[in-house]
Formats: sequence, C-alpha cells, structure tokens
Amino acid sequence: MPRSSNDKVPCHYVTEGAWPHATLTSDAPASAHYGQALARNLHRALASTDHSLRTLAEVAGVTHSTISRVLNGKVLPDLGTLARLEAVFGFQLWPGPAALPPAP
Repeated sequence: MPRSSNDKVPCHYVTEGAWPHATLTSDAPASAHYGQALARNLHRALASTDHSLRTLAEVAGVTHSTISRVLNGKVLPDLGTLARLEAVFGFQLWPGPAALPPAP
C-alpha cells in the first residue's frame, strides 16, 4: 500500500545490524524510528506474556501476519490495529517522540 509521505517500510532504513535493534540510516524518517521502537515494544510485550503471534492475533482481532509484519519492520500498523494490540496488553506500545534520535 502506498504511503502518503512516500516513506519506505521501516526496515528499509537499516544500515547495520538486525531489525529491530539495527542502526538506521542518518536520513531515516520519523516513521522508521517509530516503527523500530514499536517493534521492540511489541516484542517485549509478547515475551512478557503467554501469547504467541497466533493467540495474540486471535485475542486482538487482527491477523498473525500483520503482527509479524509489524515485528519485522515491513509495515506500520493502522490506528485500529495499534489500539487493539494495546488493549490486549493493557499498556502503550506506540513509542511517541522518545523514539526519535536526538537532534544534531
């Protein structure tokens, strides 16, 4: 699906290392930084519960492939998906401005 900002998928901006702990390019847009932090938050949330991708998908009402794509930096979730995931865990997954690198 085309993005209105023409940003590429978050994992496209990896220069070194493995997603979601990789180094991003210096020109990576905010969406890439948010996507990376969101993937880390979602991974930690899954690790702290008994949910697999499939059980989380079932409870949240989204597909397991969508969750996998978010975890792998292939897509940013829409607000509905994000809300469903946060409701299942009971805490915020969206990283907000803290995900951005410090300004030079």
